[in-house]
Amino acid sequence: MRIATWNVNSVRSRIDRVMGVLERHDLDVLLLQETKCRDDQFPTLDLAAKGYELAHHGLNQWNGVAVISRVGLDDVQIGFPSMPGFGDPVAPEARAIGATCDGVRVWSLYVPNGREIDHPHYHYKLEWLAGLRNDAAGWLADDPEAQILLAGDWNIAPTDDDVWDPSFFEGKTHVTPPERDAFQAVVDAGFADVVRPYTPGPGVYTYWDYTQLRFPKKQGMRIDFALASPALAARVTDATIDREERKGKGASDHAPVVITLG
Repeated sequence: MRIATWNVNSVRSRIDRVMGVLERHDLDVLLLQETKCRDDQFPTLDLAAKGYELAHHGLNQWNGVAVISRVGLDDVQIGFPSMPGFGDPVAPEARAIGATCDGVRVWSLYVPNGREIDHPHYHYKLEWLAGLRNDAAGWLADDPEAQILLAGDWNIAPTDDDVWDPSFFEGKTHVTPPERDAFQAVVDAGFADVVRPYTPGPGVYTYWDYTQLRFPKKQGMRIDFALASPALAARVTDATIDREERKGKGASDHAPVVITLG
């Protein structure tokens, strides 16, 4: 079984690339983030023709998450129970969707960016991560053998090896101790980063900003992760970052992250 996660940065403009990633990696499940469309706007015809089912949650031109599967798509859940909202009035955003695919409970997650330190969105990000950690710990407590994957764009670089220049990010989000602690809290709850052992750093990234020629200069960040419960982590036999997908005209600024299960 092969599962990938990818911040597609607008699925309507990149559906051809989505189909290419599905085919190139022979994916059973693809988790998308930042689809940037409502449910009725998601391009589904090509997916159906290839035997894939879709579960999508999108409210407008911002955010949006999806699960694409050819091995079953059951028990779809929009958001996790403790997921906070944002805005005035406060409302849930399209940042999390879960489904069961061939016995694996997958979650496509688009963690809030945080924007700037001390911005309300930064505190929202920490609250969001705390809610995810608490709920995920509860799922494992209820069933220690559960196969759960928490994957997506985490908008956190957990270590200095995950950014091209730590000094460049001083005073900015994604690298602050509270954010890194929030990421580590999910790991400590029992969810292992199953990609890092197969893609060791430094210099290995999943995101490169469009500006300043960051990609050709290899100035990126590793902020897209797949965290697996113990039972699922034991099944992982390989993991890759599809850096080639970041190349060429019309590419997303993120690369797909692929894991293979035995």
